[in-house]
Amino acid sequence: MPRFPLRRLAPLVALAAASALVLSACSSPAGDPKADRDAELDWAIEGANLSDGHMDPQTSQLDVSAMVQRQVLDSLVFQEPDGSFSPWLAKKWTVSPDAKTYTFELRDDVTFTDGTAFDAAAVKANFDRIVDPETASAQAASMLGADFYEGTEVKGPHTVEVRFSQPYSPFLQAASTAQLGFYSPKVLASSADKLKAGGPGITVGTGPFVLTEYTPKQELVYTRNDDYAWGPHDAKAPAFKTLRVQILPEASVRSRVVGSGEADIAGQLPPSAVAELGDGVKVDSVEYPGLPYSLFLNEKNGVFADQRVRQALARAIDVDADVKKIFFGEYPRAWSVFGPTTPGYDKSLEGSWPFDAEKAGALLDEAGWTGRDGDGIRTKDGKRLSARWISWTPIPDDRVALANAVQSDLKKVGFEIVREELEPAAYNEQYGPKTFDITDWGFSGVDGDLLRSHLGGDGFQNASQVKDPAVDALLTEGLSTTDQGKRNAVYGELQRWNAEHVAIVPLFVPSMITAVGKNVSGLAYDLYGRPLFYGVSLSAR
Repeated sequence: MPRFPLRRLAPLVALAAASALVLSACSSPAGDPKADRDAELDWAIEGANLSDGHMDPQTSQLDVSAMVQRQVLDSLVFQEPDGSFSPWLAKKWTVSPDAKTYTFELRDDVTFTDGTAFDAAAVKANFDRIVDPETASAQAASMLGADFYEGTEVKGPHTVEVRFSQPYSPFLQAASTAQLGFYSPKVLASSADKLKAGGPGITVGTGPFVLTEYTPKQELVYTRNDDYAWGPHDAKAPAFKTLRVQILPEASVRSRVVGSGEADIAGQLPPSAVAELGDGVKVDSVEYPGLPYSLFLNEKNGVFADQRVRQALARAIDVDADVKKIFFGEYPRAWSVFGPTTPGYDKSLEGSWPFDAEKAGALLDEAGWTGRDGDGIRTKDGKRLSARWISWTPIPDDRVALANAVQSDLKKVGFEIVREELEPAAYNEQYGPKTFDITDWGFSGVDGDLLRSHLGGDGFQNASQVKDPAVDALLTEGLSTTDQGKRNAVYGELQRWNAEHVAIVPLFVPSMITAVGKNVSGLAYDLYGRPLFYGVSLSAR
């Protein structure tokens, strides 16, 4: 397996002072010959929303869905740390000169864990299922080209051709993800409607593990696929038998169980939890590529129709101080809708919109919000300057603290923020018709095309309701060229557009922080910081 860059943080010391190191990944035939091949690895994750219909990466847009189901779902290609691609289920591939047609030659020795052979027909069945309107896929369908996808054609038992109506350069990156991973055609034919709920005998792929037990909101149990011999770089079955995934929504609980030895690995940790770990626990941190954690301002609803109000909000938040205080200096503040590790990141935006309460006040004055009520909130034509911010639960404590800080900063300039913490169903009732003013999230991705879903006129994550033909033209240009230099220029222009237009206010660049017990060796990570277990072996705790 390749080597992925990460920071290894020492517990019980200031995170900001930690050194940057590199984790050795595994070559993975059988791991340490002294390891117990019947051992169980316990992995504690947040995972609270998996049981809300998010067990299927082909339909869910939550990172945790792809993270856990990577144990079951393999992909056509594997993306290396340098952004290049290497074989996985596809032995080789060709791309037509116009980047409209991708032809894959598949391995002929791969089987699903229900005994079905993996072949070209299986690729077609999965891709057809993703784009079928009845599947209601959003993220995976977008990654498969959405309206640009023309179809998948079986050219031979192990040869498949994927076609697009226009050049579609992000496809290899998309094809490396769990979202475009493969379920058994038997499952798709008999139980596709059950994949969102998932479970043994339903979540069936070709991966290194088999999902053998699932207790919603408590745990998932994966058992080693002993026949596995077709992972990236010919990785074989892991050197331990059982992967038990404990669903522990509270970060403090996750840090406690790995610190006490009750779990071997704890993932999705905030910086504040690292200080709670005991001796002998190492901490790895991989900065997320993609869209930083951000506020999305709905410009078609309420006060954010005025660009000056959007700009004022961005300048009134003391992002540097808030982020440094709440995340212990571990997460950098964000300046762009791309994180620094995302290809095409525009470094020139750093420092371009610093905290400036005086500037924010002047913009609000210019926009006509010159009155004040008894609470000190600005008014205009008898209306308060107020915006409603919706978030879906569960919300990590550190993000609650950040929201409180943002709310406090804005109140100082006379801007009222009313926050609503909603259960997923209630959140979606407002998100669908876009009846909110502000919402928030981050989105991991290593291709700039992720902006198409967030800023495109028809983007499924366009919470800001941007409708700009010039933006749509740039997004189309970005996915249509295979020249990375030209793509970087396009995405740089889009980053600068947002910095002026302020549809999205980026706040901080998160990392995937994972605590690893001293009994675990050979753990590696993908580009998103998600654990790769191919070469892991366990010694006694």
